Amino acid sequence: MAKAIMIQGAGSNVGKSLIVAGLARALVLRGHSVAPFKPQNMSNNAAVTVDGGEIGRAQALQARAARREPVTDMNPVLLKPETDIGAQVIVQGRRVGTMKAREYGSRKAELMPQVLDSFRRLAATADIVLVEGAGSPAEINLRAGDIANMGFAEAAGVPVILVGDIDRGGVIAQLVGTHAVLPAQDRDRIAGFAVNKFRGDVSLFDEGVREIAARTGWQAMGVLPWFDEAWRLPAEDILDLRGRPGGALKIAVPRLGRIANFDDLDPLSAEPGVTVDIVEPGLALPGDAALVLIPGSKSTIADLAAFRANGWDIDLAAHVRRGGHVLGICGGYQMLGREVADPEGLEGAPGRHDGLGLLDVTTVMRPEKRLALSHGVHPASGATVEGYEIHLGSTEGPDCARAWLTIGDRPEGAASADGRVRGCYLHGLFASDGFRADMLQELGASSGIAYGDTVEVTLDALARHIETYFDVDALVRLALPVRV
Repeated sequence: MAKAIMIQGAGSNVGKSLIVAGLARALVLRGHSVAPFKPQNMSNNAAVTVDGGEIGRAQALQARAARREPVTDMNPVLLKPETDIGAQVIVQGRRVGTMKAREYGSRKAELMPQVLDSFRRLAATADIVLVEGAGSPAEINLRAGDIANMGFAEAAGVPVILVGDIDRGGVIAQLVGTHAVLPAQDRDRIAGFAVNKFRGDVSLFDEGVREIAARTGWQAMGVLPWFDEAWRLPAEDILDLRGRPGGALKIAVPRLGRIANFDDLDPLSAEPGVTVDIVEPGLALPGDAALVLIPGSKSTIADLAAFRANGWDIDLAAHVRRGGHVLGICGGYQMLGREVADPEGLEGAPGRHDGLGLLDVTTVMRPEKRLALSHGVHPASGATVEGYEIHLGSTEGPDCARAWLTIGDRPEGAASADGRVRGCYLHGLFASDGFRADMLQELGASSGIAYGDTVEVTLDALARHIETYFDVDALVRLALPVRV
């Protein structure tokens, strides 16, 4: 019978996802069969699964850490923000609609049976299920109908380890304060605590650990130092998306308000000869960039308007006049065309919107979402490519006659007559070493890594980090049999 334990955070972005990934790899190396599970996630960074749905990118990384294929049951509820008050709701891998926060709050409890169904199916495939919470259980105003933290833990009978983030300060208050505000039945579910992101000598916090244990009665599971190699793994949260100084070749990436699937950038950031410059709103696109890469977007039309409001359309036109290269992926590809039409109002009021006009193509938004794991070829180099497609809308026009990828037996993408402006729908193509090397060579640089190997080495290093500073033996003892 499978056992399960849940990692919750005393706040958002405390490092839960990374800890679960590290625990998954550590337990696999010990000989366990491990499955990651997150009842509810909120992220526009999604992954396509082998069973044809979508889940949060963090759960896909955790699946890789556990050495298994990602499936929709690993993240049965995914919320993809479209506006400040509304999100697309994905249940067991499929879009069920768009809801405002208040509407979702009143209906989320209805999703608990599906969440538990996914949990049961997943538990039948492993001997340990590592469950990740969302946000913080201290948000007691959200406790009614909760499916993400203590609501799930109660329904599934799963014990909890609570993680605090010392890097942001006040970690004692985070953990002891959570103990203070939780109702007794939730407080009693917490079996232990850990402190994450410590910088320096962890023994200097020994007295802090004793104070937390004394004030909560929870078992201390460890103090985890800052993991310096975390940047080599795909980032889950837009808060983690940062430019990283590297080599002489500069790739500029405008930070879109609804940026999606930004794991496309990770293989480029890992290249020692490349600097990926994340351009914040209000700043100009740098004039010395060799490539401007416009990433995916959850709301193409809104991000297109913001692109213009920031003056990036003017910067981009100047970049092209200087002989620079442009690549748009998914939503970025749609923006590069002459027009984005939304006849059914999928992204707001129905209408037609002028694109950036750098590709002679037009996109029409349709409600049917394309979800696919895709394999193909980059004919110019002969390199194989693989990745995933996840988008609304279809794109057509004269520049599609210069498609620069072949997916299966169909052409994919579009290019300008001089080949310096290109777009496509294939996410993840930079993880294909041959294609990435060819593209960097075209831009005047060379590739210095095998990206997949880099991720695997980093996951193994993360597992060693967890084994050194986290009481994995105690975690296995504290996990309880799955009985739902």
